[in-house]
Amino acid sequence: MKVRSARFVKSTLKPADFPSDRLQEIAFIGRSNVGKSRLLNALAGIQGLARISSSPGRTQTINFFLINDRLYFVDLPGYGYAKVPKQIQAGWQGMVEGYLRDRPQLKLVLLLVDCRIPPTPADIEAKAWLDYFNIQSTVILTKSDKLSRNRMLLSVKRAKEMLGSVELIPFSAVSGFGKDAVWRKIQAAVSQV
Repeated sequence: MKVRSARFVKSTLKPADFPSDRLQEIAFIGRSNVGKSRLLNALAGIQGLARISSSPGRTQTINFFLINDRLYFVDLPGYGYAKVPKQIQAGWQGMVEGYLRDRPQLKLVLLLVDCRIPPTPADIEAKAWLDYFNIQSTVILTKSDKLSRNRMLLSVKRAKEMLGSVELIPFSAVSGFGKDAVWRKIQAAVSQV
């Protein structure tokens, strides 16, 4: 897909403040510091569209980015970062689960998992939760440029075993590897984008 325009629209904590134009949405979810902003920027072709922080746990709101005036990318708060107080994490969890369960415009969730380590218990729980609520999702194995081809194949095999029989797309924000495959998945999930 050719991205002609991409812009940040809003950050919000409340469903009442979500965009009301009923455009289709693709959500990005994953552990803090897994590369959600880097993937979003790579897909949009605009560095700095979604801010990249050196400190995990900085995304604390639901952030909406409008792509080609026809589709939203939705950056959700990361999970599993220990330095964020448990009370705040619990608030994020309720906000994120509410968004994922109740948003009819949501067409696909991209669940990002760091390919360099086995899926964490939080990754496994997130995938099981998405499956339980029958939410269409695809697992993106980020930071694939950090592994050799053989280690990447082992990472894919391990992630498939731990997360269930799922389609996995290795991705690198550095090289762009996997970007076209992610776009194909997005285009298959949305209509007339």
